[in-house]
Amino acid sequence: MRPALFSILLLALLGCSPQPPAQQAQPKQESKQRNLKYGIDVQPGPMDSILLKDYAPESSLRVKETAVAKAMYSAIDVHTHSYMSNIKTAADVDAWVKVMDDVGIEKSVVFTGAIGAEFDRQADLFLSRYPNRFQVWCSMDSNNPENAAAELERCYRKGARGVGELSDKGWGLGGSEKKALPRDKRLHIDDPRLDAFWRKVAELKIPANIHIADHPSCWRPLGPNQERTPDFQHFNMLGKDVPSYEELLASRDRLLAKHRQTTFIFCHLSNQGNDLATLSKVLDANPNLYLDVSARDYELGRQPRAGRAFIEKYKDRLMFGTDMGAEAHMYRGWWRLLESADEFIPGRQWWRQYGLELPAASLKALYRDTALRVLSSQGL
Repeated sequence: MRPALFSILLLALLGCSPQPPAQQAQPKQESKQRNLKYGIDVQPGPMDSILLKDYAPESSLRVKETAVAKAMYSAIDVHTHSYMSNIKTAADVDAWVKVMDDVGIEKSVVFTGAIGAEFDRQADLFLSRYPNRFQVWCSMDSNNPENAAAELERCYRKGARGVGELSDKGWGLGGSEKKALPRDKRLHIDDPRLDAFWRKVAELKIPANIHIADHPSCWRPLGPNQERTPDFQHFNMLGKDVPSYEELLASRDRLLAKHRQTTFIFCHLSNQGNDLATLSKVLDANPNLYLDVSARDYELGRQPRAGRAFIEKYKDRLMFGTDMGAEAHMYRGWWRLLESADEFIPGRQWWRQYGLELPAASLKALYRDTALRVLSSQGL
């Protein structure tokens, strides 16, 4: 028997069907999925292992860099903290005043974060040495709202010329995640238990500075689409036992409508600087509302045309504030943002900023005129 015939018979006995050589199965070729982005065929490489938090690109862009050593007009910083600037001694106060002189800050409003004996101590620390360079504000007795108005009046007699910064990010005034009360027990800014307190603020003709909610990104998932860098991830509120961003802003609107005689300054552009069109409507509806721009340089600087238009329109309702310590380079960063037309300015956030080049009238109003008007009866 011929070998070829024998092989065919053997395959048949084993239940196999022979295939002609031309029909033999060929090895599969792996198909490569192309990663096209705007016409670029993206290839893997060593940068794939770089973490987002470590990505700090060096720009090749050559643009104008304007150094603004002093503000165009003597400025009033309406948002500073004694704890943030680490002010504990008379020497610390002296050093702060030196920085203020160097950069053009005429006066700083200091949030002591205190009532009682601690407020009295800080009031003496600042006012005994520099009564014309500082204004001290007290906090609120959130643990005893029924006594809050009386303690405010006592602090006023000791030198307090405002209340704040009072903060409600969802845990309630004086609350935090670590010591959160049940939802129905938290003290929010529109709580009826505070009506007497807000009336006392109006009676004393002093303003209250309030931090409501937080940057809206705090209610968005952490991950590759999160707007702010990992430096801010500990502020995230998603999935926590707090009201939504929208609910907290609604409490602001109820407060403003209920206490029309009280002057409120909502700091950080009321955490709505990402939506200037809606924020404009809130200002239009509430003549007792003012804003400070503290710590929201990145909101104005990443939308320079809209930011400039907003400041020009509402220059009589906006005040300059920092909330970022008391270092000279920090203040000068603000002057560059507000006064120059520089582009692609390195910022504190992921985003680059663009100079607003505000006109003189808007700068003067933002730096001092609005503050002088709102706080004029309190010794500015």
